[in-house]
This record gives sequence, structure tokens and C-alpha cells, in this order.
Amino acid sequence: MRPRFHKINLIVHKIRAMIRLIAPSLAALSLFVAAPAFAQADFRSCLSGLKAQAAAKGISGQAFDVAVQGIQPDMKILELMNAQPEFKTEIWDYLAALVDDQRVIDGKAAMSQWGRALANAEARYGVDRYVIAGVWGVESDFGKNFGDRPLVQSLATLSCYAPRRQAYFTGELMATLKIVQDGDIDPSLLRGSWAGAFGHTQFMPSTYQRLAVDGDGDGRRDVVSSVPDAVASTANFLKKAGWSNAIPWGYEVRLPAGFNAGLAGRRNKKPLTTWAAMGVTRIDGRPLSGSYPAGILIPAGLNGPAFVVTKNFDAVYSYNAAESYGLAIALLGDRLKGQPGIRTAWPTDDPPLSRAERFELQQLLTARGYDVGVPDGKIGQKTRDAIKDVERRIGLQQRGRPGGKVLEALRS
Repeated sequence: MRPRFHKINLIVHKIRAMIRLIAPSLAALSLFVAAPAFAQADFRSCLSGLKAQAAAKGISGQAFDVAVQGIQPDMKILELMNAQPEFKTEIWDYLAALVDDQRVIDGKAAMSQWGRALANAEARYGVDRYVIAGVWGVESDFGKNFGDRPLVQSLATLSCYAPRRQAYFTGELMATLKIVQDGDIDPSLLRGSWAGAFGHTQFMPSTYQRLAVDGDGDGRRDVVSSVPDAVASTANFLKKAGWSNAIPWGYEVRLPAGFNAGLAGRRNKKPLTTWAAMGVTRIDGRPLSGSYPAGILIPAGLNGPAFVVTKNFDAVYSYNAAESYGLAIALLGDRLKGQPGIRTAWPTDDPPLSRAERFELQQLLTARGYDVGVPDGKIGQKTRDAIKDVERRIGLQQRGRPGGKVLEALRS
């Protein structure tokens, strides 16, 4: 009996050892399962603290309670916070999606429909109507895409859980609650981006409080339902940021061989005569002209397009603090004027796709059995996953990038 007893004892020891190994995982699992309840309790506690801050800002307890009634934290927002296209996407892909022929066509139609409002905003604030339209087109595709996330929910989530800039988002939440309390905009219409931007030109709530104006004379500042209010408010923003119609935002240039890339930069402004002496010319070879200072922007390095940029570009840049964003607005405005697009090729052998080409890409993926949802030209996770499989099949790095090589492979 002793040998059998010894074997049983060994089995018992092994079982106990396995329990010791598994126990932490089981405990973690139980915490994971319970996490939503804990998170919800924590969210309620956070909201209580925010209510006290709101009271100090003159927001009544009743207004706060009505605004936050029944809201849950939207944790998807934290993923979106770390995937901003201005900082994650190659400049050529970013611009191809925002400054394509379809957006130019749509923009010209919108400018025709709302020509008087744009002309009034230009006359009142001294800001080029085409750059105003550029902001409108990049921010909401001329009113087609405001975003659908409730501002209070988004900003409350960020105020409680954002890994950075919590104080900033708390300030935006307070500004949103003030908008609701003052009755400027119907609360049901306060929906927008993950970060809380809303309306035709995607104002942040605090920016709305400071700079929104009444453009249609009805006594309200409604940047959601009133295009005149939205374009006038945008013009006011750009004027306060330093825009001057006396000079251009900039233009594409040709750099001389051996140009020192260390001299480039939006902030490193010099007289145009200084750049001209170095051999910088307009893209068509004409000399630089003008008495204003400007910097040289090389968003893809010395082998890609280069631009002279003035303080007007800085004004546009201040709208979203990204050079790719500023270029999208400026270049869209130029296209709406009838000017040509960028003439210098981007330094890539895999060209970017327009929205029409992205739509075609999704149709071809669907035809080959991939689930990308309803083709709409917008590249979501399903489309990226399908693209990764195509990239794998044709020997490309699996990035999920909608590029020309993938499109050509699907066409053939």
C-alpha cells in the first residue's frame, strides 16, 4: 500500500501546486469580470467631484444632473485618443483623403449655396472666404459629418479616465455644461468628435464660448444648425489667430540642390529675399516676391513637396496644432479657388488613394469575400484587417494601409 499512497501523495502535491499557479489568474479573472461594476462606481464618484467643480463655475446642480443623467463612460474614446490621424498617418495619405476631387466638387457647391454667408464673414472679419470653406470642408465635409458622440458623455469620460490632459477635458466639459445651461444650442444636437469638437467647423466648447458669433442675426450663436453662424465664428477665430488677407498662407516652392534641411520649419521665418538668395523659387521657377517673412515647410523631407508658409499658415495651424491639418485646409482652399494641387511627387512608390479609390478598394474587397461592412470610402478596422490579408498575400508589410499597390492587386 505504501507505493500507491506515495503516488497519491505526489498527485495531491501536484494539484496543490497547480492551484497555487492558477489562483492568481482566477483572482485576476474575477476582478476583470467585476471591473465594469467597479468602473461604474468609480465613474459615479468622479461625476460627484465634477459636480462640485461645476457649481464653482456657476453651473446649477439641477443643470448638471440633467446633463449627466444615465450616462455611462465610453472607454472606446481612450483608443481614439491614441490614434489621431494627424499624427499617425503619412502626410500623403492624410491629404489624399481630405483634398480630393470629390471634396472640391462638394465644396464649390457648398460655397455657391452659402455664398452670401461666406462673403459676409469675409467682409466682417477680413478672412479669405476660401480658407473659411477649407476649414469647413476638412472639419465636417461641408456639414456631412459632425460626429455622433454625445459631448457630455465623451468629455466626462475623458475628465475621469484620460491618460493625459484630464484638466483640459474637464474645462471643456464645464464649457459644454454652460452651453446647455445658457440654452445656446439644443442639448440633443451637442454631438461631435471623441474629443468634444462639434458643429460645422468643429469648435471645442471653450472655443465656442470665446469666439462663436451670431452670423445670421437671430440673437443666437448656433454653430450646429446655422451655417452663417458657423462660418462667421470660424472667420472670427482666424482673425483672432492673426490671419491677414494682405498676404497668402503660402505656396509650393522648389528648393535648390543641397538645401540645408535644418533651416526648414514653420517657426524659422526669414525675409523672402533671404530664401531667394539661397536659390528658393516658386514651383514654376518664378522668383519669390513679397516683403513678409516666411518659413519653409518640408512635411515629407527634402525629397518631397516644399512650401513657403507665412503667419497665415500659423493661424490655420492654431485651429488643430498639426502641420498636416493646416496644409489640408490651405490646399483645399486653393483648390476651391481653381488653383492646381501639389505638383511635386511624394517620396513613395505606393501612391495614396482618394476617397473614390478607397470606395473602390472596399468594393473589391467585398467582392473577394472580405467583410468590410458597407463600402463608404472610410477606412475602419474591418477594412484594415482585410487589407492586411491582401498585403500578406502580395508580400507587403502588414500595415492595413489603403495604398495603390493593394488597389492594383485587387483590380488584377
